[in-house]
Amino acid sequence: MSTIVVVIHILVCLALIFIVLLQHGKGAGIGAAFGGSSQTVFGSTGAAPFLAKLTAAAAILFMITSLGLTFLGRQKEASVMHGVKPPVQQTAPASPAPAKPAPAPQSQK
Repeated sequence: MSTIVVVIHILVCLALIFIVLLQHGKGAGIGAAFGGSSQTVFGSTGAAPFLAKLTAAAAILFMITSLGLTFLGRQKEASVMHGVKPPVQQTAPASPAPAKPAPAPQSQK
């Protein structure tokens, strides 16, 4: 399932890049005022309304696939520490009780 979402996400990402690159900048209309050609592929109004709607749709789809990938990634609960045993903690020995002095050896006479 996540593979399908990743493929859709990459396709939408590439489409979004392509759509944004097709759009004219804010100052592109000033060139037409000084003798630029007004012939466009999308008609006399230009591609602005169509490309703006297409950009919004691609952006929404990009966000949905991003959230979907996040949700699918959290479901796996994959961890880099999975299967690693925690280190064994060594406990320090308790402090020894004060030793009683050994009885002095008795000499045999």
